[in-house]
Amino acid sequence: MSHSQEELLKNLIYVFRGHPVMLDKDLAPLYGVETKVLNQAVKRNLERFPSDFMFQLTQDEELSLRSQIVTSNMGRGGKRYRSNAFTELGIAMLSSVLKSGQAIQTNIRIMRLFFDLRKLVRANPHVKQKIEKLEKESNYLFKVVFQRLDQLEIKIPLLPPGRRKIGF
Repeated sequence: MSHSQEELLKNLIYVFRGHPVMLDKDLAPLYGVETKVLNQAVKRNLERFPSDFMFQLTQDEELSLRSQIVTSNMGRGGKRYRSNAFTELGIAMLSSVLKSGQAIQTNIRIMRLFFDLRKLVRANPHVKQKIEKLEKESNYLFKVVFQRLDQLEIKIPLLPPGRRKIGF
């Protein structure tokens, strides 16, 4: 795996509920499938994904995530379902559900990355505490920002329904 590929994978790891996880929307393209296909495969094999393997993000976690990365605006034709977050164990289990050659190779790269991450945390126990503190502080801050944006959105007047459209 090249250094740039490793960096790309590192940027796809988030910390939720004290666990490093990867999201369904990020894993799907790596495995060469659509997010919908990945989630359908998981749903068909739900007994293989207990809560320590995979969990669905809460609305607050989804808002926090939305603030960190550019995603579609919920409720406005964007994503209608909350993301599934896969822990290291869940990602390992995905290889038994998605059996393509690309899925196997991707899984191997991700497992190596999680192993390196664990080594880093073991080498410096303060890293985990710093990550958890940063997560708590940013979750609160982004929640406040999005609440204020939602309030502002309510105050903006809507265009009259019979208004003549301009352009295409």
